[in-house]
Amino acid sequence: MKDDIKQCLDTLHQGGIILYPTDTIWGLGCDATNPDAVDKLYTIKQRDPDKAMLILLENINQIQSYVEKPPEVALDMMELATEPLTLIFEKAKNLPLNLIGNDGSIAIRLTNENFTNELLKRFKKPIVSTSANFSGAETPLRFTDIDDKLKSLTDYVVEFRRKESRHKKSSSIIRIGNNGEIDIIRK
Repeated sequence: MKDDIKQCLDTLHQGGIILYPTDTIWGLGCDATNPDAVDKLYTIKQRDPDKAMLILLENINQIQSYVEKPPEVALDMMELATEPLTLIFEKAKNLPLNLIGNDGSIAIRLTNENFTNELLKRFKKPIVSTSANFSGAETPLRFTDIDDKLKSLTDYVVEFRRKESRHKKSSSIIRIGNNGEIDIIRK
């Protein structure tokens, strides 16, 4: 795992794309503060730039750096979540425009998994996370389900957890308005 973390850090610092295990499914990722890396990720994934991607953070205190006045109810939900939870916040800040939704929002998930926690802790910045598939293709539930062409387009593919056979699932997604309204996007 240590070598994978080092290789990921080197790749992220150089604006590259990583294929890595998360607390949910395998993801494609990049430095969430680097607009060129974000563009590269959209291109590799063949994703419409109008479809936003989420960022992973290591701890709840970092949300203030990327969201103007996050609602208390959202922070409470993140702290109390027992399953992976992605929240969409209004009024994103300190992130490239090509990562922020057209409505000014950003989706954030706090990770609760050793590999991504260690990577985020050492990187000291958010990392983009999007499913490891081409847009429109089925979401792979295991590493072995990931398209070989997609693997070849990334700059670094993590070795750690490749042999896991346990099925994982995507996180729940909830939009939280600044006035506290809640909209469940995906359970």
